[in-house]
Amino acid sequence: MVKLVLLHKADSIYEDEPDVVYDFPRSYLKAVEAAVGDWIVYYEPVKAGPRGYFAVAKIDRVIPKPGVEGRFLAMIAPGSFLPFDREVPRLMQGRPMEAALTEPDGSPKKGGAVQLAVRRLPEADFARIVNRGLPQELEQIEATRYDPQPAELAEGTQTFERPVLERLTRRPYRDVAFRRKVREAYGHRCAMSGLMLRNGGGRPEVQAAHIRPVESQGSDSVRNGLALSGTLHWMFDRGLVSVADDCETILVSHNKVPGDVVGRLLAPDGKLVLPEDPRNAPNPENLRWHRENVFGRGMPDGPTPWGGAG
Repeated sequence: MVKLVLLHKADSIYEDEPDVVYDFPRSYLKAVEAAVGDWIVYYEPVKAGPRGYFAVAKIDRVIPKPGVEGRFLAMIAPGSFLPFDREVPRLMQGRPMEAALTEPDGSPKKGGAVQLAVRRLPEADFARIVNRGLPQELEQIEATRYDPQPAELAEGTQTFERPVLERLTRRPYRDVAFRRKVREAYGHRCAMSGLMLRNGGGRPEVQAAHIRPVESQGSDSVRNGLALSGTLHWMFDRGLVSVADDCETILVSHNKVPGDVVGRLLAPDGKLVLPEDPRNAPNPENLRWHRENVFGRGMPDGPTPWGGAG
């Protein structure tokens, strides 16, 4: 197995969905097949946008692309995709992050490997890029973001050093990374109410909801997330609200949710507040999955956030 850099351009002729599938031509087949079961780093080239290295994922298998001669699909292992907390530029202090793109004097190479859409990535380069994009101390950064000394972090506590791959598969770390990216994408505003609420310390009250849960093979992509208030997150997970196939109209299970509750909780126009960057908009397939598998499935037992039993 080998690690790779995979070039991704949103407006390309190749139909990539980075957390699901990578579309590529036959010329890269041998290289991608060698990476099955290992990790890759996604890279956006300079001419396509400013992101640079922006996510990691693991390749599960490679299959021919149905109906397209000479094209193949690298299927991404469910639950492996994770966007970087901070995107990593191709150059740091004028020196490329990849050794293969570096001249002996440290300057960037031109042409050749630089033009490849699929590049081998040595372990050291992989670790260096991931450590910049997903810092070791991310959980501590988040815990102290609005409270310099939260109760759960005793004075003098040091971040436990975890290997890169352990970090990438550790659920608490992934939850923090997902929450930060989703809330940032929506400007810390609830996608269904349109409200941006903060507590007395400035901490945003909005939560990050998975549209398709991780346990149902949902990913940690921002496109599988919605920023929601605590009550709407509860309602969304229990199928009381969803989003229509136009990807913006909020659906409500009216026989289970009182009308006055709808009026208090949802934006007046009944539309989803979408991220400013369209690349972060909810994936229509994830929304379809929620409508078909969660929405309207039944009222949960017990008390509801608006009072009374379900």
